[in-house]
Amino acid sequence: MKPRTTAIVAVIALGASALSPLTSLAHADVANPAVKERMALMGEIRSNFAVIGGMAQGKVEFDAAKAGEAQAGLAAAAAMIPEKFEPQESDPESEASPAIWDNWDDFTAMAANLEQAALALDSSSLDGVKAGMGGIGGACGACHKAYRVD
Repeated sequence: MKPRTTAIVAVIALGASALSPLTSLAHADVANPAVKERMALMGEIRSNFAVIGGMAQGKVEFDAAKAGEAQAGLAAAAAMIPEKFEPQESDPESEASPAIWDNWDDFTAMAANLEQAALALDSSSLDGVKAGMGGIGGACGACHKAYRVD
């Protein structure tokens, strides 16, 4: 992996594993059920990314079966992004930018990019996982930069 890609993967994976308990607490304050479902979906993506990201970084022992499960979960969750975001719902706790609905075609294309990157990942080997992380991390980062409010 390129140094920049490695850094992106490290930040996302560390953030995913370190913030998971905090994310669950933040979801407790969400009143809107549609927003809560979206946040749960993003949590699924984060969890699956953390599994393969941890393996790519050498922080978790490589396990092809677990990598394959995480890859499949990531791809399935990515495919659900348009469905979960289609209702233009809001909540004070939401991190979704209103720009999502102003730029719907771009947003859904980014979701498709994440799904394709997840499907392209070769989960049968550590080298395959490492090689695929740049595409997945890049897809996550591009969408978050454009459509996530922190």
